[in-house]
Amino acid sequence: MVETAKRDIRKLKLDELKEFFVQHGEKPFRAQQVYEWLWNKSAKDFDQMSNLSIGLRDMLKTHFTINHIKVDHMQRSADGTIKNAVTLFDGMVVESVLIPTEKRITACVSSQVGCSLACKFCATARLKRQRNLSPDEIYDQVVAIREQAELFFNRPLTNIVFMGMGEPLLNYANVMTAIDKITAQKGLAMASKRITVSTVGIAKMIIKMADDKVKFNLAVSLHAALDKTRSSIMPINDTNPLEELGDALRYWYDKTKRKVTYEYVVWKGINDTEEHARALLKFCKIIPSKVNLIEYNPIDDGEFQQASEEALNMYMDLLERNGITTRIRKSRGKDIDAACGQLANKT
Repeated sequence: MVETAKRDIRKLKLDELKEFFVQHGEKPFRAQQVYEWLWNKSAKDFDQMSNLSIGLRDMLKTHFTINHIKVDHMQRSADGTIKNAVTLFDGMVVESVLIPTEKRITACVSSQVGCSLACKFCATARLKRQRNLSPDEIYDQVVAIREQAELFFNRPLTNIVFMGMGEPLLNYANVMTAIDKITAQKGLAMASKRITVSTVGIAKMIIKMADDKVKFNLAVSLHAALDKTRSSIMPINDTNPLEELGDALRYWYDKTKRKVTYEYVVWKGINDTEEHARALLKFCKIIPSKVNLIEYNPIDDGEFQQASEEALNMYMDLLERNGITTRIRKSRGKDIDAACGQLANKT
């Protein structure tokens, strides 16, 4: 006889937990205790729940499991960056990154195993999308990096960016639930303003986020503000062209009054001309925005090459002269393939 797989207890809402305890002759307040262990204290197994009797813990083990992630492999960069190979309960692997700077420690987390969007410059795109991550798998990445921040740097985790593997807006419900757990007082109690969700620019989902009145920050991986160029490197632009994306961003700003950050890599021979820089400037004027010019991180085949310093400075001067806050973001963790666009489950 095949044993039925136990349900992951973190799939239950608080009311469902209360119902379970009442059905098994226990007081409903037990649900609150367990919920606190799961989401505030980040318990990895039932034996950690020390204010529950052994009998009660055994009952929970009989009915449930906790499908906690496991950091199977950790690499440390010369600049302090840490990359984690995270094994999920079904054996699939994603990567997450701890990025330390003087003022902050940022967790870069994944939202999908692989990615379906086929951006030509991104190593993750080569993996194809295998499945979405659950809210608890996203939450667990944050907890693991928070523990590493305290262990290795003796500092708290300050920021979270959804810039790891996958497109967060194609796993919308689970990402939103994870953020709810991360920001809730009964969860990790992190401030929404310290969280940034990065998207390639799926217009209808940006509109949905605005309608849902989210409190976190929005970043868009733009990389070109001319449709022909953007479509050639990011196939999503064929179905979400720049005009449609611009309309969605106007809606976002009207609803939230939150400026957007554009992530933008300048490549040699692709978007390193003044025409492209002026197109970006025009796009930046749609709503209040700022620009991160990102140093490119090669993914082996040499098709994409970092633009010259002159090209970067040309972008910087043009944008700053016209009132757009711009910074050149140096990549961290390149020596361990932990930088933007390099996450591809290499060991």
